[in-house]
Amino acid sequence: MQLTEELRDLLDRRAARHGLSRSKLIRDLLEEALAEDRSEFYDRQLLEGYARAPQSDGRDAWGDLGAWNEANARRNLAALADEERH
Repeated sequence: MQLTEELRDLLDRRAARHGLSRSKLIRDLLEEALAEDRSEFYDRQLLEGYARAPQSDGRDAWGDLGAWNEANARRNLAALADEERH
């Protein structure tokens, strides 16, 4: 990569202030500059994944996960309340 002398000097001064090499500083600046692109890429991947395999309502061959969670939470809360009374 070719840099102008002015840009190289600016990079070198900033790198020195932060105790970094010029290469490390350039990598960090590129990561920062491209973070939004990376985020958009992963968001798009996530949306495409859900389009291919939509999230289910929790029902499958094993039963209704939502109902099981609710019943289990009620049992646990009842057991805690009973424990506090004794």
